[in-house]
Amino acid sequence: MTRIAPTEPETGEAPAERRAPRGAGPSGSPRQDAAFSGLALGASLLILVVLAGVALFLCLQAWPVVGAPAEEFYGGEGFLSYIWPLVAGTLIAAAIALVIATPVGVGVALYISHYAPRRLAKPVGYVIDLLAAIPSIIFGAWGASVLAPRIVPLYDWLGAYLGFIPIFAGPASATGKTILTASVVLGIMILPIITSMSREIFQQTPVLQQEAALGLGATRWEMVRMTVFPFARAGIISSVMLGLGRALGETMAVTLVLSGGPFNPSLIQSGNQTVASEIALNFPEAYGFRMNELIAAGLVLFLITLVVNMLARFVVSRYKEFSGANS
Repeated sequence: MTRIAPTEPETGEAPAERRAPRGAGPSGSPRQDAAFSGLALGASLLILVVLAGVALFLCLQAWPVVGAPAEEFYGGEGFLSYIWPLVAGTLIAAAIALVIATPVGVGVALYISHYAPRRLAKPVGYVIDLLAAIPSIIFGAWGASVLAPRIVPLYDWLGAYLGFIPIFAGPASATGKTILTASVVLGIMILPIITSMSREIFQQTPVLQQEAALGLGATRWEMVRMTVFPFARAGIISSVMLGLGRALGETMAVTLVLSGGPFNPSLIQSGNQTVASEIALNFPEAYGFRMNELIAAGLVLFLITLVVNMLARFVVSRYKEFSGANS
């Protein structure tokens, strides 16, 4: 039997609250959709224009470096001999920072989302978020004045008992201002990024999948391993790559912690420098060809960061379909 909707007595039409607005679909009016689409497109194009402008500026300013005699470069041995120690120091510091921050960040995020009681999870989450708001120069000052002197005994021990390993070869730095100290500071700096993003994706894991695993007799860790980690794989990779980008481009914290000097394969000796800190230390007094040389170093760092982000997008897109995120 067909049920007839009630009508208004004067007009014979359906009540106003039952009538859909004219020209409106389930997602809003066409004008609103078109305006939002235009704003999103404009923002995307603006980002591309800014990125292209930065790349163009770096290329134009670095062009005099191409083909220049080796004697004109800092050190007098050519651009490659100048830049490769800086790139090596940058990659070493960022890699060690990731090794430190990734397991800690993912572990803290998992504890907040699945293990900690609610009255404890919220304060811990707030503290982690506040760490991301601390200026990098504060981390650098803490690393140079507090962490570095207190970590010297550990470096002495590493040099005495593990000195046969090249990365721990002595003599250890007496000030503690080494690439390993800078890496620890970087690890603490990128920890909030990895923790916050991982926590958000952990909390988005479908509840039905978790309850099904527990209902089948799985322990909480087995449930996490079978449902949460596969679902959050792409998000974890994204958070790690975002932290890597922060570590590669960090300037002031590394500048304050590192003592500078030529490249040294030992992590506990003085020396080493990163591209960003090299630019920060020398750019204020640079002029002429020296400025072009520093901008060329910045272009190298720009390309490294771009390659890292492209690699991250490739990895995320490859594993996303297997993570459960599309289900």
